[in-house]
Amino acid sequence: MFCYQCEQTAGGSGCTRSGVCGKSADIQSLQDILLFGLKGMSAYAYHARELGGIDKDVDGFVHEALFKTVTNVSFDLLQYIDLVLKCGEMNLKTMELLDKAHTERFGNPVPTEVESGTKKGPGILITGHDLLDLYELLKQTEGKGVNIYTHSEMLPAHGYPKLKQFPHLVGNYGGAWQEQKEEFSKFTGALLATTNCVLIPPPNTYLDRLFTIGITGVEGATHLKNRDFKAVIEKAKSLPALPDAPGKKIMTGFHHTAILGLADKIIAAVKSGKIKRFFLIGGCDGARPGRNYYTEFAEKVPKDCVIFTLACGKYRFNKLDFGSIDGIPRLIDIGQCNNAYSAIQVALALAKAFNCSVNELPLSFVLSWFEQKAVAILLTLLHLGVKGIRLGPSLPAFVSPNVLKVLQDTFDIKPVTTPDADLEAILK
Repeated sequence: MFCYQCEQTAGGSGCTRSGVCGKSADIQSLQDILLFGLKGMSAYAYHARELGGIDKDVDGFVHEALFKTVTNVSFDLLQYIDLVLKCGEMNLKTMELLDKAHTERFGNPVPTEVESGTKKGPGILITGHDLLDLYELLKQTEGKGVNIYTHSEMLPAHGYPKLKQFPHLVGNYGGAWQEQKEEFSKFTGALLATTNCVLIPPPNTYLDRLFTIGITGVEGATHLKNRDFKAVIEKAKSLPALPDAPGKKIMTGFHHTAILGLADKIIAAVKSGKIKRFFLIGGCDGARPGRNYYTEFAEKVPKDCVIFTLACGKYRFNKLDFGSIDGIPRLIDIGQCNNAYSAIQVALALAKAFNCSVNELPLSFVLSWFEQKAVAILLTLLHLGVKGIRLGPSLPAFVSPNVLKVLQDTFDIKPVTTPDADLEAILK
């Protein structure tokens, strides 16, 4: 980085200031948090805009926040903390905007059992987050004998009525984004990447049958425009047919409207003592060692507790059988990472039903983070005043010690330790 005041490398031997443009490490840390939050929020705003969802307050905040990061604007720590929390507020508004855009176009998701194997015939595997891309692909492949499979964050698409009406949307293949290289090599059909979380293929593997669209691009892959999927459809038809290989069925589609439909049963189970606690275990997944923590934690959650999950972090445990409590599934997949909005609506509804605050509910947050959207969602939870969040597998390196202390003192954020130790502390 470059210090514009002394015109030297920031923090270097020739720098006469404390950091970039004289900023302290704490101001720099808050700017980094703000920028990562903005990137995540912008991803959701992009998807909403593609579906016609626009909000002038959200757009205005992006301008304000970016302006706040230019040279010599502000060195006031409290102003930056307020702005970072405002980013959480605006991200909540953005997720609401996207939820409304999705449900108005595709209907309210309903709990749906999804096949995780393959069906005989040509196939296209679609990954990413863009449900409009999937919808257009389904329309253009209708009657053409090509089966469509979802991957990673596309799994929740199976719960939307207007998407599940297509009989050739036959299942979900594979797991989280970081497994792409192995899973895409084994999938013999065509591959379509719609948003971020796409990996560069190893040499001599599947690049010739990988297609990208929208903001996504991989050098050597075919980039499609204007949601014209003719090329990927023709490629799929030219490739070897996938085998008829059924897999384990998994559940998705627990939008807040579906969960609140079970509200009376859930409240009764809590009051009777059959449900002792709720855990939200989910977030961004990654390949770094230590993320098996989330699998072990979910497995060790007592059988009188319910687990909410969302985003690609669910693939750490979503094929395990957790059973049910009085007909209420013990594992409830709320959807994509942006469906954190649904999780928030459920928490607010439970708090209202029990006449308490969200922090007084028997609800614990155990979150994994990897990229910018996870930062934006965390800021939203902090904006809402949620306390006691456990975060891992490690704390973000861009959070300075002083900023971390503020977060811990104000919101009681805790780094994850071990599943046994964290569960014991929570259940006390």
